[in-house]
Amino acid sequence: MTKTNLTVKNKEKKTPPPLLLSGLVVAHNEEQHLDACLSTLKFCDEIVIVLDKCTDDSEKIAKKFTPHTKIFSGEWESEGARRNFGREKCQGKWIIELDCDERIPAPLQQEIIAAAQQFDDGYFVIPFDNYIGTRRVRQGWGASWGVAAAARLSRNHTKKWGGERVHPSLTLLGPKRFLKNRILHYVDADIGEMIDRFNRYTQARSLDLFYDESKKTSYFRDFRRIFTRFIKCYIFRKGYREGGIGFLNACFAGLYPIVSHIRADFLKQQNKK
Repeated sequence: MTKTNLTVKNKEKKTPPPLLLSGLVVAHNEEQHLDACLSTLKFCDEIVIVLDKCTDDSEKIAKKFTPHTKIFSGEWESEGARRNFGREKCQGKWIIELDCDERIPAPLQQEIIAAAQQFDDGYFVIPFDNYIGTRRVRQGWGASWGVAAAARLSRNHTKKWGGERVHPSLTLLGPKRFLKNRILHYVDADIGEMIDRFNRYTQARSLDLFYDESKKTSYFRDFRRIFTRFIKCYIFRKGYREGGIGFLNACFAGLYPIVSHIRADFLKQQNKK
């Protein structure tokens, strides 16, 4: 009986296509927001989650979204450092960055996908709808106290965050473009959380000033900023249209530089003892 030699052709392994979109989220004890945030990033090809000193159930919540997630835990000194770390772990051609208290509604998801498919360079500025509780507050943001729009969609390797602890600076490469649909940003639950956030922001900024005094300006300039920033937010950015919330936002924006400066000097005095 003659044996027939069978030739088996090895199937060539196909190289998977490059990822189009990476979603990036950094979190510190954000269990109350993380599930809803990650749910709005399911349209991405991957989600990169950076957990910074988390002691709550953030990691447990993040693992619910596997296998589409990559989770990294650690400790970072500054906001910019952990964001840069997260960007380095993203494999997509484009990166959409989202804070835990932000959401991407369906129309914006489709707009992001279309933009990533059409363009190969630069970054996109996305407008925000900011909420205090259930109240939408569109007018009067800015001056280190909130944003009306930000560069959140960017080509990989075209964006780098600075090393500041709060409101890190940005380096952006390539053409600047704009999207129309808005990110939903649930800034604070109530007035009490606004005050708590002011405390956190000025504390973080005071540490930047304490460790690098070259960042300091004069007390006179910071005193003047109380009024110039208030006028900028309340009048020119139309915060007056938002009633009492607009007034408070303008006050916090104006007070932020000088309170941070005072706290830095107080910290310096305490460390001399």
